[in-house]
Amino acid sequence: MYHISELAQQVNLSRSTLLYYEKLGLIQGKRQTNGYRYYSNNDLQRIRLLQQLQAGGLTLKECQSCLDGKINRDMLMDRLHVLEQEIETKQHAKQLLSSMLGMNASCNWHETIERTAPLAHLEWLKQQGFNEKEALRLKWLSKNMNDHEQYMADFESIFYGLDRLGPNDNEDSLKALQALPINTGNALEIGCGKGLTTYLLAQRSDFTLTALDNDEYHLSCLKEKIKHQPINNRITTSCNSMTAMPFEHQQFDVIWSEGSAYIMGVKNALKQWQRFLKPHGYLVISDLVWLTDTPDVEAFEFWQKNYPEMVTKQQRTTDIIKAGYEIIESFTQSEQSWLNYLEPLKQKLNNIDDDDYKSNSVNDLRQEIQIHDQYLGQYGYQLFVLKSKGNAWKLEQKKYQTSKTLPH
Repeated sequence: MYHISELAQQVNLSRSTLLYYEKLGLIQGKRQTNGYRYYSNNDLQRIRLLQQLQAGGLTLKECQSCLDGKINRDMLMDRLHVLEQEIETKQHAKQLLSSMLGMNASCNWHETIERTAPLAHLEWLKQQGFNEKEALRLKWLSKNMNDHEQYMADFESIFYGLDRLGPNDNEDSLKALQALPINTGNALEIGCGKGLTTYLLAQRSDFTLTALDNDEYHLSCLKEKIKHQPINNRITTSCNSMTAMPFEHQQFDVIWSEGSAYIMGVKNALKQWQRFLKPHGYLVISDLVWLTDTPDVEAFEFWQKNYPEMVTKQQRTTDIIKAGYEIIESFTQSEQSWLNYLEPLKQKLNNIDDDDYKSNSVNDLRQEIQIHDQYLGQYGYQLFVLKSKGNAWKLEQKKYQTSKTLPH
């Protein structure tokens, strides 16, 4: 027999908890003639069983049913499923913490955050000590903080000597250029890479061009290409981020961006870049979009992982109109633009020794090529030639001016 204080010590519970259990009928104390309450060994055993059941996630009421021999199998199965979900959540938390500590790859976490909070993801990466160029490459390419340096070294080695980092063809660019009502003025190319399109625009128009990229090596390739060309005096390079461009508002008649707006998010680019256009200026922009409403599962899952913001051509058209643009021309980039990108890359990959590359960069590129070979046509780059209505930017300006005059 146990006094209540002795029982409490045995089961590591408070006296008030035991009294509450007794009130619920979980245990049954007996008052002796001396006025003290005593509890039997059976009460001790019931409490220990109760604690085990509670550890399984059961409520007190459910525990009482089990103690009384009324085991509800459906209820226990429900509890088992809840526990399995909790374990999965804890495992996910464990993987996240170990990834952040450098104990395993962090790809899955970066992919999840990129889908749910892309802007916050970029800011967080920069807070971890990555500059913006490194952070952008990490979130779109390596996706692994612990392997990023090796991944990018391998990636750049593979693409060394190749002119294109993505699909592009002069005929597509010229088709967009011919759709523009103007052929002179100030033009800005964002994400110019090694300057293939910059060079073409300078040759086939009278624009004064600013070529912006965040990679100094790419810009050096452009400078070397135009060094002794007559067009040299019409091209200025700018090594800066597309998310923080050092230009005046309404500085450009045309902004041109093929295959790079996804880096900051196309909807965000449509909004942010409009301020740098003159009233009713022009934007030429391309984006990878779904060309079917029913893509194959493998293709869909690949792009959900690698470009989670990818939408249909119809949805991107709606986004453009909502952002305050008129569509002058829109067409899907040609098969040749993909061949210009994929054939040199395939040849390069066929001539390398995979053992020389320690990161996943080679495997990632081979998987991308396999997806293109099987499913290209279900998706493609859509090139849009747009005219700014100016309304969206004027509204933003008005809101800004109003906020400055309001009392704080």
